[in-house]
Amino acid sequence: MTITYNFEGRTVLVTGAAQGIGKALAEFFVASAARVVVADRDATLLNDEWGGGNDNVLPLEVDVADRTSVDNAIAAVVAKWGSIDVVVNNAGIARDSVVWKLTDEQWDSVLAVHLTGTFNVTRAAVPHMRSSGFGRIVNVTSYTGMHGNIGQSNYAAAKGGIIAFTKSVAKETARFGITANAISPNAATAMVAAVPAEKLAEMTATVPQGRFADPSEMAAAVAFLASDEAAYITGVVLPVDGGVSM
Repeated sequence: MTITYNFEGRTVLVTGAAQGIGKALAEFFVASAARVVVADRDATLLNDEWGGGNDNVLPLEVDVADRTSVDNAIAAVVAKWGSIDVVVNNAGIARDSVVWKLTDEQWDSVLAVHLTGTFNVTRAAVPHMRSSGFGRIVNVTSYTGMHGNIGQSNYAAAKGGIIAFTKSVAKETARFGITANAISPNAATAMVAAVPAEKLAEMTATVPQGRFADPSEMAAAVAFLASDEAAYITGVVLPVDGGVSM
């Protein structure tokens, strides 16, 4: 992919950065000269993917559902690089089941990672953004969060909550030079790979472009929302989904 943005001097935090969309986004920001914090709770995978010793990359084992883990990570980033300019809340899990079979653990864990995790990271980062007068928050939501999906009431609730959270944060922080936006992706991630072949074929047939995106195709949209050029865009949900949401 051609790199068209320059984030030199910016510190970018991407959660869920050990694989999938998060990894692709982090790679894009690294190639765009940012200082990139790659955060994930899977320390082994994080080290395998990001243990190469790049001075502009800081791998951190972070459980976004744990407030202490998040607060410690943000403090470490600011201590190392002096600021946190861009946050991409991408970490997520799926624990699918129809509602009458959904367990407390399935409900609580999905809400904790997606919704509470987005809150934890955003709350910890915003004071530093306010101090610098600049901030970009990009949250990863889902078509399911707007329309629901069978077997995913927990996931839909979490992603729908992220949309409402994004809009509220956008209103609260606009006067400080901070924007908060979301993308709704449709990419070939590990979650998609776990879908049975017959169901996956049905899902693919609903995409006007006829395919799921490569995770790297989400990067340009996120980079735009994180850029200086997007200063007057806040509170929006940008579909990056091949036309599914039309």
